[in-house]
Amino acid sequence: MNGGLLVAGTTSDAGKSVVTAGICRWLVRRGVKVAPFKAQNMSLNSFVTREGAEIGRAQAMQAQACRIEPTALMNPVLLKPGGEQSSQVVLLGKPVGELSARGYHGGRQQRLLGTVLECLEELRGTYDAVICEGAGSPAEINLRRTDIVNMGIARNARLPVLVVGDIDRGGVFASFFGTVALLSPEDQELVAGFLVNKFRGDVSLLEPGLEMLQGLTGRRTYGVLPFRHGLGIDEEDGVRVSLRGTVRESAVAPPVGAEVLRVAVCAVPLMSNFTDVDALAAEPGVVVRFVDRPEELADADLVVVPGTRGTVRALQWLRERGLADALVRRAAEGRPVLGICGGFQILGERIEDAVESRAGEVPGLGVLPVRVRFAREKTLTRPSGEALGERVEGYEIHHGVATVDSGEPFLDGCRVGQTWGTHWHGSLESDGFRRAFLREVAAAAGRRFAPAPDTSFAALREEQLDRLGDLIEQHADTDALWRLIESGAPRGLPFIPPGAPA
Repeated sequence: MNGGLLVAGTTSDAGKSVVTAGICRWLVRRGVKVAPFKAQNMSLNSFVTREGAEIGRAQAMQAQACRIEPTALMNPVLLKPGGEQSSQVVLLGKPVGELSARGYHGGRQQRLLGTVLECLEELRGTYDAVICEGAGSPAEINLRRTDIVNMGIARNARLPVLVVGDIDRGGVFASFFGTVALLSPEDQELVAGFLVNKFRGDVSLLEPGLEMLQGLTGRRTYGVLPFRHGLGIDEEDGVRVSLRGTVRESAVAPPVGAEVLRVAVCAVPLMSNFTDVDALAAEPGVVVRFVDRPEELADADLVVVPGTRGTVRALQWLRERGLADALVRRAAEGRPVLGICGGFQILGERIEDAVESRAGEVPGLGVLPVRVRFAREKTLTRPSGEALGERVEGYEIHHGVATVDSGEPFLDGCRVGQTWGTHWHGSLESDGFRRAFLREVAAAAGRRFAPAPDTSFAALREEQLDRLGDLIEQHADTDALWRLIESGAPRGLPFIPPGAPA
């Protein structure tokens, strides 16, 4: 078997990532050897594979849904925005330069199509099925000529296309019809049908509309997935996505101790890997919120300065908003502060940046004895070690090279009093270390908080992926979906005018 499917969407955030993960988990549970694939991802939320390649975290989670190790083949092109107009291009897991949006879509993107198709072909030669995720909408007619992630990949690889629509936003019927009607006849031939996502209420009330949609388009609906809280996986970007929650909404147990622990995360510009704090939010009794005002730090027991794609820009933002002064005061008072990656660099004494911002030498907040120099080569590693008497694993994604002059060693960074800094993402997913760290924070904050002795972040992730698989199994026509993956789009699907503009 050499099956495949492209999961497209009527919009960004329609649910492509979660549907892809759900289909992957459903397939692997029925004994299919399956892999995920996203030709091109735009995200600041990335991960490092065991071979030292950087890919989108969504594809890493989808690989977990397949119960396989993620590789660079699963996300050959990753774009990491550095502002409104440009992105770092990561090809096969390694950065190859910065490009403006015009420069990328003006020719570079199309030249990557051969590489993308080779990666997909290699996966299809290894696995029974490859479930591909699109990006944005396949009907972005201004970008179709150079598209390598939606209909461009579907046409070249002859993949059937399932279009996902978020009915919770409204207008899903118009979105489905309009998506098909704005595609060329050749593209429309591959659009097999639709999947409704995030439905609330009685499905029987929706069925007349689905029948009319089939009459209008000649294409069926393969399932109606109900709205469920806490089912987002590590999606692309945005505090809103993170606040909506993945494990954040699944930790329903009451606090083990007498008090909760409040965590404030500085919502810095170009925030990267905001999912680092999901492991904190998984703990019963830990309340995580994103903040952008100094007053919001006053009642926080722990303040996290997260990673960012723009360290100098984030530092300037903290100063402009008064958050920088509040962080310096906290550190002087011995109140807990944790800096991760770019946040760690911000807490240091000096930043020398001729690579990311090209700002030259910039003073940091000076609360950690650290000097940072940005190197052109990016550090991409999967370190492991020990801290607070516990085993820790993480991953590093950064250009900044830190020189630690003093302080207590902490995960290749340092600690001074209750101010901690490390380049390691993902360290808080190590259960023993997270509990030990939270106990230290609670003691410093004077809170009668105790971490739960049995919270397993990995088990919560698995439970979440199983729930996604259950959604597909229980609310999609899995027999029809399997035929689609195995045999491709049905023949003779009608053309819906007007089609793509000339």
